[in-house]
Amino acid sequence: MKTLFVLIAAAALFGGVQLFHDGNGESVAEEVTPSNTYRLVANGAEGACAVSRGAEISDGLSLLTVAPTCRRLMPGIEQAKFWREQNDGTVAFSVNGIDPIVTFAVADGDGYESYAPAAPLLSLAGERRTGD
Repeated sequence: MKTLFVLIAAAALFGGVQLFHDGNGESVAEEVTPSNTYRLVANGAEGACAVSRGAEISDGLSLLTVAPTCRRLMPGIEQAKFWREQNDGTVAFSVNGIDPIVTFAVADGDGYESYAPAAPLLSLAGERRTGD
């Protein structure tokens, strides 16, 4: 009876490990970990730049790092220092944490599209990590 219990426990442990690994030694959970790094692209523009969401300061408000090259896409956006996420999923970039420079709504798929100001239309796509 004791041997049967040990076999069942070993099978359960093996099944649990297989649930979180895809057979090549890497965790499936690690493969879909979202990053806080985003790619900002202007509609029709050939350039792109990096945006990074930093540490959370308060509920919905995080630090933001915008690459200086983002100025080519929208002058002034490189001055943004804060990422504010609202309960409805919209995201605003601002200099002071309050007054938005640009506001994004959740887009179809994975990412955001700007709606204010109306031009230029910007898209913000998250980059995924494949494990650390």
